[in-house]
Amino acid sequence: MNDNKKILVGKVVAMQGVHGDVRIQTYSENPEDFQKFKVQSAKFSPNDFKFIRAVPNSSVIIAHIRGFEDRTSAEVLRGTELFIERDALPDVKSGEYYQADLIGFTVMRDGENMGTVACFQNFGAGDIIETNDGNMYSFKDAIVDFNNKTVTVK
Repeated sequence: MNDNKKILVGKVVAMQGVHGDVRIQTYSENPEDFQKFKVQSAKFSPNDFKFIRAVPNSSVIIAHIRGFEDRTSAEVLRGTELFIERDALPDVKSGEYYQADLIGFTVMRDGENMGTVACFQNFGAGDIIETNDGNMYSFKDAIVDFNNKTVTVK
């Protein structure tokens, strides 16, 4: 399900209660956006997803997936990645972008080609660019050039 037209927006990380509800780690700027998203997964259809509530001061939400009506059956959802269509995202302002739009850009450092953006990681200390050869570079203070399709890192 992970292709250029789909954007990873979250992941099921745990069960919540005994009625099949799940805790979702969100990757969106605002977890409340999940009320509007048509969430997709290989394990359920968008119409099966129901936002219940956001956890205060957290990027976690509680949701229910129709067809998984108890904790035991919902356990198979743990680790499930959740996507939305790229076209469902709002347009960005001038000078802004979605990280997904940088996939395939060339990473430059001191005028040298360091590889191609394969994905972004975040282990808690900030966003990291992972290149196609597996090397990683801090995205902090990176300069994005859409015309030349490059990301210059320090």
